[in-house]
Amino acid sequence: MIATSCKEKKESYFETRGSIFHTTYSVKYKHTHSLDEEITEKLALFDNSLNPFKTTSIISKVNNNESAKLDSFFINVFNKSKEVSMDTDGMFDITVSPLINAWGFGFKNIDNVSPEMIDSLKQFVGFQKIRLEDNKIIKDRPEIQINTSAIAKGYSTDVIAQLLESYGINNYMVDIGGEIRTKGLNAKGKCWQIGITQPVDKDIFDYEHLQTIIKLCDKSLATSGNYRKYYTRDGKRFAHTINPNTGYPSESNILSATIIADDCMTADAYATAFMLTDTATARTIAKKKGLSYLLILGTSDSTYMTVKSEDFDNYEQKQ
Repeated sequence: MIATSCKEKKESYFETRGSIFHTTYSVKYKHTHSLDEEITEKLALFDNSLNPFKTTSIISKVNNNESAKLDSFFINVFNKSKEVSMDTDGMFDITVSPLINAWGFGFKNIDNVSPEMIDSLKQFVGFQKIRLEDNKIIKDRPEIQINTSAIAKGYSTDVIAQLLESYGINNYMVDIGGEIRTKGLNAKGKCWQIGITQPVDKDIFDYEHLQTIIKLCDKSLATSGNYRKYYTRDGKRFAHTINPNTGYPSESNILSATIIADDCMTADAYATAFMLTDTATARTIAKKKGLSYLLILGTSDSTYMTVKSEDFDNYEQKQ
């Protein structure tokens, strides 16, 4: 009799990289083999649902008032968006595109934007003007457009995390355009480390200008910032984030908002919303929703200060 045995294939760390939504992604995970193909296929499905620049995507068909069969990606993002909109008194709003477009690239055409124009465009803006009924999007006005760019990247990170977990993977980091979800440990047996940059006025990632390093195990993180895209007029600094309620650029002194939550869709949406609130409002919302946060605030002397949740120190790498 011949005895046979089979060895289990040893696990090691893999990385899948690529691009989607005009940004890059990196997926690191511990497994017996690479999942490049599976990850690419899942992201392609997601892209077909929520890419507004793709004429055949579900979101494009909804925006063009064409017949569209909504999938779970679209429905989940839509429902979470409505929830965050209600929690933030409309500061987060996926119908804000007309106002963003009106202000133009880099606000070079700011002199062409009039109060009358903003008032006219605001009739097409408002999360209360769209709803989901019988798996269909109902709009109060056909001109209303949906833009999920402030939440879709975060959700795509969750989608890939769920894919990995379906393969029994318990150690991973998914990073899609800076929106991050983690589980377990990295290849060094430690929590995953993510750098948060200081608000310097240049579009680079420079380790010499890190505000802090976050260590994440089984959590998600998203950061929104206004300090790289803004304009100054009459001594005032206006951010590229548009307030859906006023129709004008944010005047908040919050330069950067980092949110830590259980899922990345939640972290992404609230990081965006907090760029439009004052500090007190952000604190109140974060406490209600159980969010950890780091806010970097601009000051009158052109420096900055930080405000963070009581538990945020637990995530910071000690120097």
